[in-house]
Amino acid sequence: MRSGMERLKSGGILWLEGLREACCLHRVIILCLRSKPLMLRTGQCFLLNGFIFLGSIFVLNSVVIPALWWILPDQCSQLVSHKLCALAGTLKFYSFLRLVLIQLFYALWFYPLYVFSIVLSTLWYNDIAKYGYAAMGRSKFTVDNSSGQNNTVTMQNAYQAKRPSGLGGVMIGIGEQVYSILLLSVFFLEVYATGFIPYIGKVLNFLLLSWMYAYYCFEYKWNFNEVALDRRLDYFESYWPFFAGFGSPCVLAIFFFSPLVSYGIMAILYPLFVLTATGSEAEQEISFEKNKWRAAGVERLPIFYVADNVSMWILSLLPLEKRDRMQDRKAK
Repeated sequence: MRSGMERLKSGGILWLEGLREACCLHRVIILCLRSKPLMLRTGQCFLLNGFIFLGSIFVLNSVVIPALWWILPDQCSQLVSHKLCALAGTLKFYSFLRLVLIQLFYALWFYPLYVFSIVLSTLWYNDIAKYGYAAMGRSKFTVDNSSGQNNTVTMQNAYQAKRPSGLGGVMIGIGEQVYSILLLSVFFLEVYATGFIPYIGKVLNFLLLSWMYAYYCFEYKWNFNEVALDRRLDYFESYWPFFAGFGSPCVLAIFFFSPLVSYGIMAILYPLFVLTATGSEAEQEISFEKNKWRAAGVERLPIFYVADNVSMWILSLLPLEKRDRMQDRKAK
């Protein structure tokens, strides 16, 4: 019983540490003040996803739809001419016309804007992470003071795999990226499927979404530091309470809204958490205390077990030569 309570306490401490790191949004202001390109990209994200996308939803719900209900009412008492009520099917025609006009608004404006926002925001997120990483004044966790340098060298040696130089290293990097995309795509489907589980589905969905957003936030920094995929997954699964806590604020902000509104809010908040993760050193400090957390009962949790096995099954369907190449790159 005591051991179980100690494990729960240790997991809770790590979760709170992740939550605290995610809420350190003052780092965003500091990094933006250091880098004008970063401030520009972040402002563009707010303009596109906040002002234009969410603003369009507000205009639709507050102006367009009420105007359509006023022009095309659903009750005879609201009609300008009561003679129209005598005509069969007038109200049904008005209802159908309202529906068609609203769907046209979605088809001609919202859905193209949604796709445009996803594509452009994805490019901007990478720029934001790159500019934020540069604003930190780091290169592969290198800092100016000697004590910090000793620690970061330890971190780099522990979590960065040695890649061969030249074409071999490039091919391994490409293989890792392809496998990473496949793995996270399967994990996304897993997250989506948990939402349909009765009773506990919402809780599982919230937890898995927290991990997914946390992984995406830290992935940019790990890419810049050339951390191998297997090391990322091992580290992420070893300190799963920390990353569950880190991803919780972003998920909490979007969990109770409609899909379109949730996307708009997430698209605004996500770059902020990417910058917070970029400026965070907490995951390094946690890794230095690995033995402490192991002794406290925080064991590795195979979060990506299902996604990994499904991904390997999909790769097994490829021709033998391509499959062997992908598996070799994953192993390296």
